[in-house]
Parts: sequence; structure tokens; C-alpha cells
Amino acid sequence: MTKALDWGILEQSVGPRVRLLRNALSARSIAVSAPHGLPTGSLTVLALIAANPGSSQTALASRAGLNKSALVGIVEGLEQRGLVQRGRAPADRRRYQVSVTPEGQQAMEALFKVVTREEEPIRDALGSDVVQLLTLLDRAIAALD
Repeated sequence: MTKALDWGILEQSVGPRVRLLRNALSARSIAVSAPHGLPTGSLTVLALIAANPGSSQTALASRAGLNKSALVGIVEGLEQRGLVQRGRAPADRRRYQVSVTPEGQQAMEALFKVVTREEEPIRDALGSDVVQLLTLLDRAIAALD
């Protein structure tokens, strides 16, 4: 086994570790999303739409960590597959409202199961500390907003 490299001046730096974790999770997410014919980010977008009915696409993009044009591309792909539907918001006809269809709900749940399996090594390694990790990540994200 190769000896782990020293972080040097990055010993107390958050960015490199978050990047390593993100890259590893992204690669796994791409691998498990591909058989479903969905681009990476689709699960996040579906879950946010389902959990936040009537939210603006700008708010969804911000929470998903996507720029608005990337979100629109994902939403269009999901809409073409019948997983979400867009319509005018009843309270403000200038805005579009996106909702998850029953087929989208099924696809989201199926993909969530697969992605959850990919995260198991992290959950197993952290045990009950995973809740603390999520809390700390949310605080770190909020600190940069």
C-alpha cells in the first residue's frame, strides 16, 4: 500500500478534501445514472422539484449548485422523458412552475436507491457521524452564500 501524501500547507484546507469527495461521488453518480438515460444532476433536480413545489427555476438552480442554463437543460430533458411537467404558475403567469410527474417520482425513487448504495461506504465509515457531516456541510455552504 502506498503511503498517503502529506497535505502540507493544505492541512487545514477544506477545498481539496471536498473536491476529492465530490469527484469520487460525481464519477459514481455518472456511472449509475447512465443506465437510466439521465444526465448527472437529474436526481438532485427531481428531488428538489418534488420537495419544493412551485419554486422558481432560479431558486432550484441555486440550491442544486447549477447555473440557470444547466438547470434548464436538465429540466427540458426530464420534461421530454415525461418525468416533470412545466406550466404557468397560477399566482404569477409570468413564471413557470415545474412539478414531478408520477413517472418522475418512480424514476427518482429508483435512482435514489442506486445512488444511496453508492454512498454506503461513506455512511458505513461515518456511522451516526453522517448527520454531523451533513450539518457541517450545510453550515459551510450557507457561509459562502
